[in-house]
Amino acid sequence: MPTPDNHVRTQVLQRLQSLHRAGVLSFPRPPVSETIEENAPLETANGDNSDALRALNEEVCQCTLCPELVRNRSRTVFGVGNPRPRLCFFGEGPGADEDRLGEPFVGAAGKLLNKIISAMGLRREDVYILNVVKCRPPGNRTPTETEVDNCRPFFARQLAILQPEFICCLGGCAAQTLLQSNLPVGRLRQQFHSYENASVMVTYHPAYLLRRPEEKTKTWSDMKMLMREMGIVVKSKD
Repeated sequence: MPTPDNHVRTQVLQRLQSLHRAGVLSFPRPPVSETIEENAPLETANGDNSDALRALNEEVCQCTLCPELVRNRSRTVFGVGNPRPRLCFFGEGPGADEDRLGEPFVGAAGKLLNKIISAMGLRREDVYILNVVKCRPPGNRTPTETEVDNCRPFFARQLAILQPEFICCLGGCAAQTLLQSNLPVGRLRQQFHSYENASVMVTYHPAYLLRRPEEKTKTWSDMKMLMREMGIVVKSKD
């Protein structure tokens, strides 16, 4: 029977392997206080995920792989939220408001996402929100395959640092990119998929729901499935 120490070592090894596969080869090393005990908890000795996320964000800010996006962007939009989340929301890309403010989901679609998060009994600061691409495609068009491929190492490393238990893909671009599938949202929702060690739920993008409000009941059905899997009490909203 495995001992608690062996279980911890196995978890640490799995996480390091996941980070390595995503291209995370090192972390910024914070100053170590002389008063830290030799057997201090791992989080205390190594700092939290914020340092690694900040370092990755600096790389994103310097990226020039997509000339059209670089030429038109006001700023990059990295991600926001809890650096140790149980749940990540994964969208497509920044819009005009996000490009202006540098934060994902702050426009009309963001307000609807906030309502969804609140209806789940969570706060925006409890989760982490990120997108497939970190720069706004002109005219809010769907990112090209090349643009997605250029950003893939960034969001893969981001998710490897965050290590969420659950990921909710918002819309077809996010779902197809993360799951490497060609199926539409309607075929991917209402079931759990896997990405690394996370369970993945697919639902409609809030921007789509603003255009097709009659589909909101389907998204709430998806969220109820997700909540049950997370152990969150589902309140009646039918």
